Amino acid sequence: MSSNGLARHRCARARFVGWTLTFLLTGACGTGGVTTAAGPDGPAQTAYTPPAGKGPIVVVLSGHSGPGLYHGYAAELSRLGYYSVLLDGKDILTREQDGAGNLRKAIERAQRSSQAVPGKAAVIGFSQGGGGALAHGANMPDLVSTVVAYYPQTNFVSDIGRLAARFQVPVLVLAGAADRYHNCCLIESMRAMQAAAAERQAQFELVVYPYADHGFNLRTSAYRGEDDADAWRRTTETLRRYHPVP
Repeated sequence: MSSNGLARHRCARARFVGWTLTFLLTGACGTGGVTTAAGPDGPAQTAYTPPAGKGPIVVVLSGHSGPGLYHGYAAELSRLGYYSVLLDGKDILTREQDGAGNLRKAIERAQRSSQAVPGKAAVIGFSQGGGGALAHGANMPDLVSTVVAYYPQTNFVSDIGRLAARFQVPVLVLAGAADRYHNCCLIESMRAMQAAAAERQAQFELVVYPYADHGFNLRTSAYRGEDDADAWRRTTETLRRYHPVP
C-alpha cells in the first residue's frame, strides 16, 4: 500500500473514535478541521484547508449516520489540494429543511472563504448524502462542476427518470451490486438511472462493484479494500478531469 493510501486507511480507523480524537490526530489525518455551527449562512460544517493555504472547493455530504465517519475522507481531499467542506447529508436530502437551499448556501459560504480558489464546487456524497448530491448538486450547473455519489439513496423518488432528467453536470456513481441496505440504494435503481441518463445523453458513469455492500469504503463489516481503493482512484480522476487543482 502507498504511503498516501496507508495514511487514508489510518484516518478511516481513527474516524470511529469520534470527533475529539479526530482533531487530536491532525498530523496524521489532515491539516485540522474547523467546525462552524449552523446559522443563516448555511448548515453546520467542518472545513479542511489544503497545505498550500487555498484550493478549489469540494463539498462532502455524509451518510445518514452523520459526519463522524467521513472526516478522514474530507481531510484526505484537502491533502490533494482542495478546500474540503464536510456537511451532514441529512441537511441536504431532507423533507424537514430546504435541502437545495442548504447546499447552495454551503457552497456560497465556501466561495467567500479566503481558503477557497474562486469558482465552482465539486460535490461528493455518500448514501443519503449521495442522494442529495444527485437531487440537488447535479442540478446546480452555476455552482457545481461535477458530482460523485457513493451508493446513493434513490428510494425517495418513484420515477428514477425524473431524477436523471435533472443532471446538468458530469456524474459518477459508485455502487455495490450486493447493496440491500433498507432497500434505499438498490443496484436495480442505479442501472435504471444509467439507462435514463443515457437516453437523455447526460454525462453519466456507473461503476458497479460485484461483491460490494452498502458502505464498502467505510471501516465496518462491509469494508472492501480493493473496491475502496478503486472508488478513490476513480473519484480523484474525476476531480482532475472536471475540477482540477490549479
